[in-house]
Amino acid sequence: ALLLEGSPLLGWAGLCCTRNERTDNGEALPESIPSAPGTLPHFIEEPDDAYIIKSNPIALRCKARPAMQIFFKCNGEWVHQNEHVSEESLDESSGLKVREVFINVTRQQVEDFHGPEDYWCQCVAWSHLGTSKSRKASVRIAYLRKNFEQDPQGREVPIEGMIVLHCRPPEGVPAAEVEWLKNEEPIDSEQDENIDTRADHNLIIRQARLSDSGNYTCMAANIVAKRRSLSATVVVYVNGGWSSWTEWSACNVRCGRGWQKRSRTCTNPAPLNGGAFCEGMSVQKITCTSLCPVDGSWEVWSEWSVCSPECEHLRIRECTAPPPRNGGKFCEGLSQESENCTDGLCILDKKPLHEIKPQSIENASDIALYSGLGAAVVAVAVLVIGVTLYRRSQSDYGVDVIDSSALTGGFQTFNFKTVRQGNSLLLNSAMQPDLTVSRTYSGPICLQDPLDKELMTESSLFNPLSDIKVKVQSSFMVSLGVSERAEYHGKNHSRTFPHGNNHSFSTMHPRNKTPYIQNLSSLPTRTELRTTGVFGHLGGRLVMPNTGVSLLIPHGAIPEENSWEIYMSINQGEPSLQSDGSEVLLSPEVTCGPPDMIVTTPFALTIPHCADVSSEHWNIHLKKRTQQGKWEEVMSVEDESTSCYCLLDPFACHVLLDSFGTYALTGEPITDCAVKQLKVAVFGCMSCNSLDYNLRVYCVDNTPCAFQEVVSDERHQGGQLLEEPKLLHFKGNTFSLQISVLDIPPFLWRIKPFTACQEVPFSRVWCSNRQPLHCAFSLERYTPTTTQLSCKICIRQLKGHEQILQVQTSILESERETITFFTQEDSTFPAQTGPKAFKIPYSIRQRICATFDTPNAKGKDWQMLAQKNSINRNLSYFATQSSPSAVILNLWEARHQHDGDLDSLACALEEIGRTHTKLSNISESQLDEADFNYSRQNGL
Repeated sequence: ALLLEGSPLLGWAGLCCTRNERTDNGEALPESIPSAPGTLPHFIEEPDDAYIIKSNPIALRCKARPAMQIFFKCNGEWVHQNEHVSEESLDESSGLKVREVFINVTRQQVEDFHGPEDYWCQCVAWSHLGTSKSRKASVRIAYLRKNFEQDPQGREVPIEGMIVLHCRPPEGVPAAEVEWLKNEEPIDSEQDENIDTRADHNLIIRQARLSDSGNYTCMAANIVAKRRSLSATVVVYVNGGWSSWTEWSACNVRCGRGWQKRSRTCTNPAPLNGGAFCEGMSVQKITCTSLCPVDGSWEVWSEWSVCSPECEHLRIRECTAPPPRNGGKFCEGLSQESENCTDGLCILDKKPLHEIKPQSIENASDIALYSGLGAAVVAVAVLVIGVTLYRRSQSDYGVDVIDSSALTGGFQTFNFKTVRQGNSLLLNSAMQPDLTVSRTYSGPICLQDPLDKELMTESSLFNPLSDIKVKVQSSFMVSLGVSERAEYHGKNHSRTFPHGNNHSFSTMHPRNKTPYIQNLSSLPTRTELRTTGVFGHLGGRLVMPNTGVSLLIPHGAIPEENSWEIYMSINQGEPSLQSDGSEVLLSPEVTCGPPDMIVTTPFALTIPHCADVSSEHWNIHLKKRTQQGKWEEVMSVEDESTSCYCLLDPFACHVLLDSFGTYALTGEPITDCAVKQLKVAVFGCMSCNSLDYNLRVYCVDNTPCAFQEVVSDERHQGGQLLEEPKLLHFKGNTFSLQISVLDIPPFLWRIKPFTACQEVPFSRVWCSNRQPLHCAFSLERYTPTTTQLSCKICIRQLKGHEQILQVQTSILESERETITFFTQEDSTFPAQTGPKAFKIPYSIRQRICATFDTPNAKGKDWQMLAQKNSINRNLSYFATQSSPSAVILNLWEARHQHDGDLDSLACALEEIGRTHTKLSNISESQLDEADFNYSRQNGL
């Protein structure tokens, strides 16, 4: 029989309900489920709360076991059986029947329901023992209103002040989640501890920074839609602060009543973003009174004294009319006079006094003269005899390794003894060494100058070299400390720099003559590389070819109708900057001048460096040499400064300066992980002995000028670059450097004993910028028919980085392949003047500056231009300039001098200009035709 009218249940199920079902009047279901067979239904899946989006119906599901039937009851009413979709299965583990049922609920059903609570549905499941009910699942219509209850409001806050932006999102179901945007970029408060977005949807910046200026937007979203609030512009301003007072000036008058003054500037910090200017006076004056100096004056001469036995009388005067006071000058002239008082008639030994010569003085002069001549003759004789005896005693001496411990490998010490006639162990017993040279060898065999490597080959070590003395200490590892260095350009001038003295090259060709040993005294001494150019109001660029050093003179930096001859030089001699403690020289010493030249706009100086840039491991400083020759720190690269700006790139530092002088970069390693980048290269050439071939492995700072110095020296030596140079990361962990030759072809080549592996102390490598560091290896062919050489050069730091140089070359000049190691891109035109020196046309540059120098309410001004060009630090420097955008573009020009196009700048301007009306409205009529075509071709 059926139950009440409208019920979807069958009669047998109704009977079950009368026994165990939890009825509508509150009868409880059993708390536990008896084990099968005969247990109450247990819900495996119950219906979840759901939201109806727009007009899409939602499905409610439930699953139970053991269950004979499952039906939904919504808002206390049974859902018709036809609206149920049921599936039945068997649980294999328990053998119980599992039933799953779902229904659809439409938006119309929910809207038509009017009750004290939300629309809800519940599952009821039957088994043989009774019924079980699931949890109630509510069904709601999702929505999100358009208008925010509270939009964030713009703020102007001082630096380090607190910023609080309130946001109350629109009403919605489910409740909207809030996200904050800054300049259309999401804000991640987990990555910035200074920002908190968790407090009731509000944005809190605890300490405002200059970088926090921008446009902030509150974004609300739920499953239905997203809503954006009105943008709030936040401006972080800096109130100006006075610098320290200067010292009082000297009194403006030399004597009498005057004044002296002192001054201060509103640059500590400078006002920024509308901040208040400093209150008070910038100049103070006080009165001063200086005593006038009184120059001394002579009294009248006294009377002549009585005539003395020597027939002279005298008179005196004093500087007392008046005496000098208050720094006045003393009287000029003699205070005493004497003269003959007999008019030459005074007689002594029957001769007039003026004809008598003092004999004692003549005798003393003769004795001194003859004594000096005698001592000189004796000294010359002793010197000649000593040299003769020394040469005769040394003529039968040589060197020979006699310590057999050296044969066991490694680096063992050994002694030297005199050579016996016919000693077969001597490398060249037929030649006698010249011991008239004056150098000392100690330490590793790695050499500090390319010229000295010649002394370590067996053909040059025993060749006579004039004016050089070799002293070998008892150490198998031999090294040279040499100060003479080769130069490839001509005579240097102290103040003027000749035009056309640009030496550039891109490949190295060996000399035609096989012997390359030169007399060291015949090589010129290298002091510096120089270049020069004449620049005017239009500015330009001065480049030192193949060194990475350049100077950018902006347009307008030099006043109109003026021109200057500007020079730039690189010190290639002994560095004048002496390192203090752990400080290391990371760049060449670069001089630009003239020093008395004044520019109206900062110029850009680019200096290469060899540091693996990381603020965690290095503290890098910019230093300048004073007129007294001392070095002073200008700034640390990470510091904030308004006097200059440093932009550190991986291989170069771009510095904005307003005064010329000598500059260099130094670094202080903070941790052992500080890394210097070294360039390793191998050169080779034939020895004087036709069977020998010399390999020279260089480890120099990874700066173009350091490698150019090596190339210049190798040109003098007839060396050939055998492999592309590679980069070695040398850590400041005090571990030494090992260089070894591997995989030498047997039966074709052999290496001299004990020289296959050489080790260089850490300190010599870490401070290698003093002189180029290299190690020499000597290989010997078995037969002259061997013309090909292949081997590997392994350069590694103990517990550090390793590089392998693969040598594959022909020792014959005609078959040797030339390896290019310098490009020609900056060597053709060392000095460029006028518009051709700049990548951005002047008319476009003016338009950009006029656009971004003007403050913008949305923050799209010069600060965003700087940020889009990766200039995110020390923005206060640009704020002190008359045109911040022009200085930023100058820095971009210096940074991208080797780029072929304007892509990076074009992308930055495009991203900023999407919502910037003034910039996007530039048309062809506002620009020069040539500039417009150039910009269109380069995507600007």
